[in-house]
Amino acid sequence: MSIVSRSEAPLLAVENLVVEYPSKRFRAKPFRALADINITIGQGETLGLVGESGSGKTTLGRAVLGLAPVTEGKVVFEGNDISKASRKERRTLSRDLQVVFQDPYTSLNPALEIGDILAEPLGVQGMEKGAAKKRVKELLDQVGLPSDAIHRLPREFSGGQRQRVAIARALALSPKLIVCDEPVSALDLSTQARVLDLFLQIQRDTGVSYLFVSHDLDVVRHISHRVAVMYRGGIVEQGPADIVTREPEHPYTQRLLLASPVPDPDRQEQRRADRHRLLEQQRQQTEQAGAAA
Repeated sequence: MSIVSRSEAPLLAVENLVVEYPSKRFRAKPFRALADINITIGQGETLGLVGESGSGKTTLGRAVLGLAPVTEGKVVFEGNDISKASRKERRTLSRDLQVVFQDPYTSLNPALEIGDILAEPLGVQGMEKGAAKKRVKELLDQVGLPSDAIHRLPREFSGGQRQRVAIARALALSPKLIVCDEPVSALDLSTQARVLDLFLQIQRDTGVSYLFVSHDLDVVRHISHRVAVMYRGGIVEQGPADIVTREPEHPYTQRLLLASPVPDPDRQEQRRADRHRLLEQQRQQTEQAGAAA
């Protein structure tokens, strides 16, 4: 993938971000979900955010969307600090900042036809019905769904097709940035590949940027320009996707790489052995560091 010029001002800049949640225990310290996060995303660029469950990657996506509290730091979008944006300001921001969630079925209203689901954000922004209907047809074509989908319900589609509907809804207002929260993890491998290719084609056609959240290094390698690796609420490594996902420097990223499955049984067995060996080396290093202290 071509790398976006870094001379341009970033579309999104997260600066020294801290997210904390109050503890339910009396007088206990708040839980720090994110600590000192710094990332940027350029125009037409994809930043892959990878880490295991509980690492904080989804929380970072939610903070960008205004769905998680920003305790310290800033979320700057197109030069404006949006970390404390009001509900009204968020409604305006929704033109340029959208999301695709992990589960396409629960993110779509099961009682509404696809045409109504796609027209809803257009109506909220004041588009008249004729223009909205035309835009809905354009969206269905853009994500590779038949025109008769407009009168069908979400349950009538496969998981991959429902995710295409969710992507179409995110594209309805022609946003500049889409937060993609594990958008292919609920799909089988062949469907994953087709949906990832759709994301890439949409980016080529529209110039949209993605913050792409995933636990899978192979997925982020395929779709990202750059990758940031999250571990226990912090970013431990970031850089060009090809380097971070193939020749990682941080021990945690190395473990993630060796944990990724490969189709060849012999290579998979070797990778498993390498992972156990790396874990043992890191355990010994930790013990030696503790003894020296």
